Amino acid sequence: MSEEKSAGSEVKEGEEALRDETAEGAPEVAEHDKLAKLEAELAEAKSAVLYARADAQNLVRRTQKEAEDAKNYAVTQFARDILSVADNLTRALSAIPQELREDDKMKGLVAGLEATGRELETVFGRHGISKVEAMGQPLDPNRHQAMMEVPSPDAEAGTVVQEIQTGYMIKDRLLRPALVGVAKKPD
Repeated sequence: MSEEKSAGSEVKEGEEALRDETAEGAPEVAEHDKLAKLEAELAEAKSAVLYARADAQNLVRRTQKEAEDAKNYAVTQFARDILSVADNLTRALSAIPQELREDDKMKGLVAGLEATGRELETVFGRHGISKVEAMGQPLDPNRHQAMMEVPSPDAEAGTVVQEIQTGYMIKDRLLRPALVGVAKKPD
């Protein structure tokens, strides 16, 4: 029995020693785990802050771009509507025969219409509205709308040889495509 007691006491002493070692080592392990956990949370928080800053910068840039676009292109619909006035003025001027242009009674009217046309062009220019170059240019589907093909031995196929209606740009955007006739090789 004394051997049993001594064996039992040795087991108890071993358990106590193990508990003492664990108790002494546990605070260090617990602190290390706690520190690692806090460092991970800090890294996550830093990452979240960086993402939030990036989102805020993107929002500011997007808002500035939208405001700039609104400022630059706010008159787009009005400009499209006023283009028909410019078209009618151009048609009226081109319909006046040369002999009437030289008539003393009509000179004032013709001069007034021409001055109105120049003023309209000036106002367009002031607001970033410009004509689309078409005649003699290769067909550009981003600026021209082909309405017909015209047999032409002189012009290269795909070149604009007739302008039916003038096209316009507002800043860097197409306001209205030029309606054109495009050269094709004769049969």
